[in-house]
Amino acid sequence: MIEPNIRTGTPVVRVTNLAKAYGSNVVLRDVSLTVPEGSVTAMIGPSGAGKSTVLRCMNLLEQPDSGEIEIDGHRINAGRKPNPKNLAALRRSAGMVFQHFNLFPHMTVLRNISLPQERVLGRSRDEANEKSMELLKRMGLAEKADQYPSRCSGGQQQRIAIARALALGPRVMLFDEPTSALDPEVGVEVLEVMKELASTGMTMVVVTHEMAFAGNVADELVVMADGGIIEKGEPGQILQDPQHDRTRRFLRAVLER
Repeated sequence: MIEPNIRTGTPVVRVTNLAKAYGSNVVLRDVSLTVPEGSVTAMIGPSGAGKSTVLRCMNLLEQPDSGEIEIDGHRINAGRKPNPKNLAALRRSAGMVFQHFNLFPHMTVLRNISLPQERVLGRSRDEANEKSMELLKRMGLAEKADQYPSRCSGGQQQRIAIARALALGPRVMLFDEPTSALDPEVGVEVLEVMKELASTGMTMVVVTHEMAFAGNVADELVVMADGGIIEKGEPGQILQDPQHDRTRRFLRAVLER
């Protein structure tokens, strides 16, 4: 059972003046973001806006050029070499779910979820397996424990990836377009799991093109374009009455498809 978090409003994530460039290609410009405990922040915007890069910088899969990242009290300044223990603690605090699952094909579903617990948290195999089975049951996938990822559908693999991230006990879950590689019908299964997580009070940052999810589940909507945040606020307000012309054009393109 995933214990509900208490919605305290205390920030779990703070991103301050984040910047990132690849040579002359500037992908993030002065991005700042605060995510309160127990809240869901949805990030939308056109392809190439920098949304996924923000997530990857949050847990230092990408090294930002400047700015500061703080997750659950663990702070990293881009201008300084991170303390290895602090970096490891920050990454443990931020569970990441990718577009393409990233499961180990040569390991069973159970080992995919248990191995990180053994390596990162120092759990015994029995302890890790017990936690893994608890999460697989929650995802409706207990019968898949001894199968390999290739024998699971895309939606099932993404739910397994979510279980793997949750098994490490993160304070925030980062979702990078988790349904974009799935057929719409299959994506609904994953969105239902995410809604259920939100209902428990799990702090979440979700990069998505699922406007219904953004409007109905998110507490804050962040709109990005050209490497920066151009608009943020209450989802219903932005979706119904966007203030920025770039937001209006993006929403028109998405909603009229």
